Amino acid sequence: MAFAITQNCCADATCVSVCPLNCIHPTPDEPDFGTAEMLYVDPRSCIDCGACADACPVDAILPVTALTGPEQAYAEINASWFDTVTPGAPQTVTPGPRPDRPTFHDWGRPRFDRVLPADFPLLRVAVVGSGPSGMYAVEDLLLHTDAEITLIERLPVPDGLVRFGVAPDHPATKQVAHNFARLRKHPRVTVQHGIEVGRDVSHADLAAGHDAVIYAVGAHAEKHLQVPGEELPGSISATRFVAWYNGHPDVPADAFHLDAERVVVVGNGNVALDVARILVSDPDALASTTIAPHALDALRTSKVREVVVLGRRGPEHAAYTRPELLALTHLASAELVVDDHDPRIGAAIDAAGPRAHPAALRGVRRERVDWSLPPDAGRRIVLRFHSAPVALIGETAVSGVRVTGSTGEVEIPAGVVMRAIGYRGSAQPDLPFDEASGTVPHAAGRVAGVPGAYVVGWIKRGPSGGIGTNRRCSAETVATLLDDVVTGRLRVAALSSRRRTIPLRRGAKN
Repeated sequence: MAFAITQNCCADATCVSVCPLNCIHPTPDEPDFGTAEMLYVDPRSCIDCGACADACPVDAILPVTALTGPEQAYAEINASWFDTVTPGAPQTVTPGPRPDRPTFHDWGRPRFDRVLPADFPLLRVAVVGSGPSGMYAVEDLLLHTDAEITLIERLPVPDGLVRFGVAPDHPATKQVAHNFARLRKHPRVTVQHGIEVGRDVSHADLAAGHDAVIYAVGAHAEKHLQVPGEELPGSISATRFVAWYNGHPDVPADAFHLDAERVVVVGNGNVALDVARILVSDPDALASTTIAPHALDALRTSKVREVVVLGRRGPEHAAYTRPELLALTHLASAELVVDDHDPRIGAAIDAAGPRAHPAALRGVRRERVDWSLPPDAGRRIVLRFHSAPVALIGETAVSGVRVTGSTGEVEIPAGVVMRAIGYRGSAQPDLPFDEASGTVPHAAGRVAGVPGAYVVGWIKRGPSGGIGTNRRCSAETVATLLDDVVTGRLRVAALSSRRRTIPLRRGAKN
């Protein structure tokens, strides 16, 4: 029996470090680590010790024999990742050793080679943002230094996108927040909620009370389609919709009314699939999740029967991960259909290799949808590829979307058009900002032109990568910060010369 990693993988590589036989790949030192959808266990070398399952922060690793229902597909997904690569393609991973030839990996004993010299003054760091990137930075600082850390969060609750961005029917993924909770209770960490940089406190204020300020503010702004009619009522952002059903305090409970029979979601990423799945899920199945009560009430009376997910390109170019697509193929409350309007779609599905995204659609019904007819009875999700929106149509509110492709222009009637085309970072007070990339210019996390300021996470690298990607990203920034301390680029003041409190605007919460 072997173990397999399933859909909820956070890719933070905790499991890699405890595996005695190097069975889990890609490892942090392999090229695929930053781009793979998840991590994988090699069944040929796994010895069933269970160390990886014990270490997994999101309960994503299970014995193959314990996989049931949709999870059974992950036994093959894990195994197939280690198949021989296509001739001519670069080999980026060496599978682990066979059980009959055990050769223990060379990870060795833990090394703490970034500890500051003992004669250095005590370091004080402010971390702005309590999402994964900020908390991984806090963890790294606690492990490698004696620093005192002030954790600053704009919202009244912590955890950022783990709390407000992960779908409520992915509870295992949200469990990583439990690890972050213990860090916030550390005696060298002070947590301050309800404080916004630029409103309640300035960067200069933070810099006056700390040696360094790490910004982990994410990328929460929405992107736009830039097509006519986008300003009409009924044209909404998936970013805001996700925040609504997760109970984000910035989004009112009555912000959305699910009274349209057909919803069109523009985008082919995981967020697009998340909102499509939530819209057609059985409310009773969601009742035991962390979904906001007002969203659950709205879903119980929802009129939505069909969600159309639009992709500009073909299924082979979809940005969502294969696990998220597989979840749709096993959704009990709704049927999954592929709109077979373009011959390239079926050809891509039929020709896909076993590890390619389109292969997961082989058993899905294909039909050429007649958009002049109302949605069929029951609930379904329709995947329509090779369709670029060119206009939202309607007089006083959205009544549909006009799309174009190889078969010409088609109008798809819909009461709601939701854009799920990605997140974007926002400019931060007193920091430089690159409008093109939506990020803060930096060198290995060091903010350009602002001594003592650093960035981690999406505001540093753009909205890419999962929860685990932030561990490596934050480690790079903390390494840069510590190098700046040792080399004198960052001057550490004596503790007695610095204020211990952050000057706040009157009325701010502390």
